[in-house]
Amino acid sequence: MTTPTQGIVLFAHGSRDPLWRAPIEAVEAHIRAHHPGVAVRCAYLELTTPDLPQAVEDLVDQGATAVTIVPMFLGTGKHAREDLPVLVAELRARHPHVQVHVQAAIGEDPRMTALMAHIACTPPAQ
Repeated sequence: MTTPTQGIVLFAHGSRDPLWRAPIEAVEAHIRAHHPGVAVRCAYLELTTPDLPQAVEDLVDQGATAVTIVPMFLGTGKHAREDLPVLVAELRARHPHVQVHVQAAIGEDPRMTALMAHIACTPPAQ
């Protein structure tokens, strides 16, 4: 198996309720199953571990030289606008040899908007 050079961090808010993490971890499992050459980790802003610095550290320890942070938020609220840039600046300073990219909030991607609209318009299974 080759050492992954690309890493993805699925960055979410966090919750004390362990069931809250299930959808984020399902995305992580899907990436692992369909993109085996990509290292992926979940990370949380608060109330849940690992936090963003630990998740990035894990990816760097695995050999990642580029990390994409995917904010798993429906919109660009305070956490994405204010908290995340501070964390990313700290990560870039700590790992200057690693390219750190940040995507827009997942809910603002037109593909996600279309998918959510499709789901909303589809009758529930009986």
